[in-house]
Amino acid sequence: MKIHALSHRSPKRRSTRRAGLLVATSLVAALALAACGSDDDGDDGSGSGDESFGEISLQYSWIKNEEFAGEFYAYENGYYDEAGFDAVNGISGPDTGVAKLLSGTVEVALSDSASVGAAIAEQDAPLTIIGATFQKNPFTILSLADGGDISTPEDMIGKTIGVQDSNASVFAAILNANGIDPADVDVVPVDFDPTPLIEGDVDGFMAYLTNEAITVENAGFEITNLPYAENGVPYVAETFTVTDQYLAENRELLKQFLIAEIKGWSDVFTEPTDDTVALITKYYDQAASENDEGLESVFGALDPAKTAQGMEAQLELVATEDTAANGLFTITPELQQQTVDSLAAAGWEVSVEELFDTSIIDEIYEENPDLMEYDS
Repeated sequence: MKIHALSHRSPKRRSTRRAGLLVATSLVAALALAACGSDDDGDDGSGSGDESFGEISLQYSWIKNEEFAGEFYAYENGYYDEAGFDAVNGISGPDTGVAKLLSGTVEVALSDSASVGAAIAEQDAPLTIIGATFQKNPFTILSLADGGDISTPEDMIGKTIGVQDSNASVFAAILNANGIDPADVDVVPVDFDPTPLIEGDVDGFMAYLTNEAITVENAGFEITNLPYAENGVPYVAETFTVTDQYLAENRELLKQFLIAEIKGWSDVFTEPTDDTVALITKYYDQAASENDEGLESVFGALDPAKTAQGMEAQLELVATEDTAANGLFTITPELQQQTVDSLAAAGWEVSVEELFDTSIIDEIYEENPDLMEYDS
């Protein structure tokens, strides 16, 4: 099959979108207010106030593995409690969280800018990214060094690339960003198992740097990665995403939530790797025991060695020169624009103002500069 670029949509002003929010998100507002109460009596932003925010639900994008190590530390070390939450209900994926946010089923989703941007561009969805764990997206075109050896975007020309249906538009983005005609690449549908690459059925495989790339390398193959973030498609991922109305009505709640998250992710950088792997395993096993049909149960036990490898690989996506200067989860104006440009390459036209509002995370570090020292 051949992959084709999606049609472009014209961006709309954020103020235009907001005009219709009261009707579109009334259910979200009702559930949010019922769950979290009023924000009127905020504290000084330190995360140690007496305000109670009740319970909220947090949608994870994937299974409860190393991608959410910071969230597990926030539970384990009481940071959510300190922030004023009776409970933060972490929900296993895979799920972009978009539909659940819009229905009010969850209050916050760890999503990705591609899914959120697509929803805004195609559905005028009232969603906003308020921070991002991954400063670099984890996508790569994975190949074998003695097979396809795809080390540049141009190397994909004339090759067969395995792409998951859910990732077709993002794959289109790397072609578009590098001026490659989709007709010059053979795309075959695959799932997330890299066996087709190992067996030579495809020359390249759309993968995660933190997952399938490690799996294939651990199987004894010399691999080549073509990271999206370094080849024309830089965008943020594992984004803290909320509805516009929830953001407008629950700023103090979200502020305290993000402070707890910063503390949790700071522990990932300072605690011994073995301790973090043990913590991840604890929460993974708990999820498996609670749901026989969940992927944690289906996939079986975690491999501690691979979990450690995945965690180390993802820290390179979380920590950059920008986060060292500005703090975890911050998104510079340059990266916001790069993200929007990357989405445009996939056919999703959305403005920076429609996609991002980083005022809360910026405010946190203005009031709590000590939180910037996440690796000390």
